[in-house]
Amino acid sequence: MKIRHHLSDPLLMAYSSGDLPEAFNLVIAAHVSLCDECRARLEAFEALGGAVIEEQFEEMSAGSLEACLAKIDDLPMVDTQVARTAEGILPAPLVDYVGGGLDKVKWRSVGMGVKQAILNTSEDGASVRLLAIPGGATLPNHGHNGLEMTLVLQGAFSDASDRFGPGDLEIADDTMQHTPVAETGAVCICLTATQGKLRFNALLPRMVQSIFRI
Repeated sequence: MKIRHHLSDPLLMAYSSGDLPEAFNLVIAAHVSLCDECRARLEAFEALGGAVIEEQFEEMSAGSLEACLAKIDDLPMVDTQVARTAEGILPAPLVDYVGGGLDKVKWRSVGMGVKQAILNTSEDGASVRLLAIPGGATLPNHGHNGLEMTLVLQGAFSDASDRFGPGDLEIADDTMQHTPVAETGAVCICLTATQGKLRFNALLPRMVQSIFRI
């Protein structure tokens, strides 16, 4: 698996410090379990956080924060295997939410052959769901009212920004408008966390979005 789209440093730091909603924490944990690069960077930030805590009780000299940040580049890369499970394509952090593998997912049709399964997380203004999009299918054009993170678990999709395959993470915000298209072939299965409701241009998606909680 060659992962091309990764987490940003601010998101990794927010995850490390516990500042994100549970829905986004799940997507990040799933991506980190698949991505050696992001896992190593996360461990660097966690080590940095520990160093900062230790220094809180001491007078910090000028430039100490910069020196502490520079330590990240000196930390060794972690050489670990991809943390998939015997359940197939689901990363280990996701298995507990689903209760097993894909055969345990309680899918619900949302039209056009697309299925979703909303996962139970805390009510904190964000939601997370699994999406199954048939190869070649196009999702309605939409924007966002906040952050959206989409992790590809199987298949691939493309939009105006790029192509996203297994392990890739697309990060969208309220400035992004896109029309994801699933690549022909295997069903595209994604784990998606969103903040607020999507902004659809077409009338039909707007009419049904409260029903499907999108």
